[in-house]
Parts: sequence; structure tokens; C-alpha cells
Amino acid sequence: MIDFAIFAVTFLLALVVAVLYLYPASRQAAGIPGITPTEEKDGNLPDIVTSGSLHEFLVNLHERYGPVVSFWFGRRLVVSLGTVDVLKQHINPNKTSDPFETVLKSLLSYPSGGGSVAENHRRKKLYENAVTTCLQSNFALLLKLSEELLEKWLSYPETQHIPLNQHMFSFAMKAVTQIVLGSAFEEDQEIIHFQKNHGTVWSEIGKGFLDGSLDKSTTRKKQFEHALVQLESVLKKIIKERKERKFSQHIFIDSLVEGNLNDQQILEDGVIFSLAGCIITAKLCTWAICFLTTSEEVQKKLYSEIDQILGQSSVSPEKIEQLRYCRKILCETVRTAKLTPVSARLQDTEGKINQFTIPRETLVLYALGVVLQDPNTWPSPYKFDPDRFEDESVMEMFSSLGFSGTQECPELRFAYMVTTVLLSILVRKLHLHSVQGQVMETKYELVTSPREEAWITVSKRS
Repeated sequence: MIDFAIFAVTFLLALVVAVLYLYPASRQAAGIPGITPTEEKDGNLPDIVTSGSLHEFLVNLHERYGPVVSFWFGRRLVVSLGTVDVLKQHINPNKTSDPFETVLKSLLSYPSGGGSVAENHRRKKLYENAVTTCLQSNFALLLKLSEELLEKWLSYPETQHIPLNQHMFSFAMKAVTQIVLGSAFEEDQEIIHFQKNHGTVWSEIGKGFLDGSLDKSTTRKKQFEHALVQLESVLKKIIKERKERKFSQHIFIDSLVEGNLNDQQILEDGVIFSLAGCIITAKLCTWAICFLTTSEEVQKKLYSEIDQILGQSSVSPEKIEQLRYCRKILCETVRTAKLTPVSARLQDTEGKINQFTIPRETLVLYALGVVLQDPNTWPSPYKFDPDRFEDESVMEMFSSLGFSGTQECPELRFAYMVTTVLLSILVRKLHLHSVQGQVMETKYELVTSPREEAWITVSKRS
């Protein structure tokens, strides 16, 4: 089973680069099929750049060489796994640390000492419970934010083109800041300031550390460091306030404070969740609405479920659990959009996949974007079809990849809840339409998004 750490894909590219410096290189490919280095120093990095993204590079590599392939990142051997069967075989024996957390902390200049198995398990459970509690405690706030967006869209004429990416990022930023960090972000000015620093840090984590360009640009590096300091100063102030007095609103940070973590641990978890949680939520909302605009039948079935389950009442946490078709839509959105296309682990001890031996300290990629559209696993893989999740075995397999059930990460759990509430409110009152002639191209980064702005229109339901 692929555990919580496997889904922490949002920091993969930083992990790939940082591993080059954290561990000695190996030049032994162990007979695994794949390609030799294009350049001695950069390995196959030029091939990745030419392909357009790491995901697109892996798609081509697996098509040529099969489910287990190898390539070189600098002087380091990288192995990629591209089917459900080989992913199930890859069991990392070291369950005491999260390699993504370790590397991200290093990149953010945080101390990254490892804890015991029990300590890491305790912190993981605390982190998950913090998400669940803050969502339950702030459900009314989530409804309010969703209703505000609905009212805004209802005010538009039916010919108005709505910039979906922009609206969903703004909505997600409001939800994350207010539910995770508290009432200080009720003012738009505070949200805008936080959003600017968030964007700078997130962009450089994925871009600057991959190509080394951050260290080559003094200006960009100063901007990154300044933005990170600004984010941290906001969280430090909030942590201090939440420790000193009680508030009527229970937020994510409160659960960490009550969990007896020290200030540095709370700071790290707060920064990590605000970075990843906002992006995953925004893109899940964006893609779900995009797919609904192109599938009238799916939208009609969703409206029928909402009408049947909710009637004239408001959506509630209890009712959320009954919106099963909506959950299938979100699962199919994650699959079809390849929301998080690549994840990774470090091979701590020598392992074996099929007949291939994977040397110790090899970086192993999980080519989830390849797996999620493998025709041998998913019939008509490029078709948006939520009904495929009617099959219980399909949902079990999807869960084993870390996208649902007990294996889903806290950020995705947060995103599922927020998106479900938003859709239940929007679809109840509005028809969602695509803009005729719009061609949607995909940009594969840490989290997948439309390459250009996604435009939609809406009309009132009678």
C-alpha cells in the first residue's frame, strides 16, 4: 500500500534535486531498461526539458521500455514505476520518516531531524485529525464562502465569461487562510498579501530548485527568501496569539498547539499545509467544474443527487457523506486531470521489482500520471466517466494509490470536502457551461493545471 508520504507529490521536483546533494551518486543501472545519460553532468535533464515536463517525459519512457524504466538525473540513477502491479510490489521498508517532509524542510531552511516510529506516527495522526476538526468546526464559514461565490456568479449576465482559474484560486486561498490560520484573514488586504508571498514561495519550490536557476539569480533568491520570511512571520504571530488566549473559532493551528508540538513544528506544519492545501484545493475545484461544463449528463446526475439528498435544506457534514456520486466525480477528476502526476520515494535498502534489482539509495518515481491513464487498468482512460467508480474494486485500487480512503493525505481530504460543498451550492442554482471553441491544454507541474485561463459561463436554473 502506498502510504501518506506517497501522496506528498507537491514537492517532488525539489526532492529530485535535493537528493543529488543529500546522497552519494550511483552509476549502476542494475540492468533496468531505459536510457543512458544524454550529458555527463546533467544526465537526462535535457530530455526532460525537451519533453515539456517530467510527466510527459515519463509517459514516453514507459511507452518505449515498459512498466519499470530507468534514466539519469545528473549522475544519479532514477527508476520509474508505471503500472499498478509494479507499484504494489514496491514496499519501502523505512516507515519512520517522510522523505518529502525532510527535503522540503531542508529547502525551506528548517531543521530536519528524524523522529522515532512512534513519534512520526503520532504527528501524522495529529496532522490528519487537525484537518478533520478544523473542517467540522468551520463548516458554516465554508458555506458562507461558497454562497458568496454563488451570489457573485448569479449577478453575471449569461454571456459573461468567467475566469475559472482566478476565481477558484481566490476561493481556495480564502478557505485555507481562514480555516487553517483564523479570522485575521477575513480582510481582503491580508489575503492578498499572503497570496503574493505564497505564490512566490510555491513557484520557486517547483521551478527554481529543479533547474538551479534560483541560485543563479540573486534577485529571485532574495524575493524567495523575503516571501518565506513573510509567511513565517504571519504564522509565528498566529501561533503566539493562539497559545496566549482562547478563541471562539477552532482552526487548524489550534489542533497543533493542543497536540503539544513545539513552536517550530507548528510553524513547519502550518507553512507546508498552507502551501500545498491551497494549490490542491484550487486545482481540484477548477478541474471538477471544467469537466462538468463538458459533460451535461454528469452535471444532470449530480444535480439530481443534490436535489434528492438535500431537498430544500442546506448541505451539512452528515449530508456530505451521502453525496456519493459527487465523490465519484471528484475521484474521476483527480484521475482524468492527473492532478498530482508524479510522486517518489528513496530506496533505503536494496529491493526487487519483477526481475529487476533496485540498488540502495536509488530515487524511485511513482509515475502516477502514467498509471492513472493506463488502458490496461482504466477502460477508455481519456474519457471522463465517474460511473467507473461504481465498481468497488476500482475504488479500492484508486485508494491504494493514495487518492482516497485511509491512504488519502490531509491536504486532499481538505480539498475533497471544500470542493464538495462548493459544487453542492453552485450546481443547485446554476447550469455550468463551457465557452465554445475553447481548447483546454494541460500544464504538468507539481500539481496539474490548465495551461491557459479556463473560461466558463453560467445560467440560472429555473
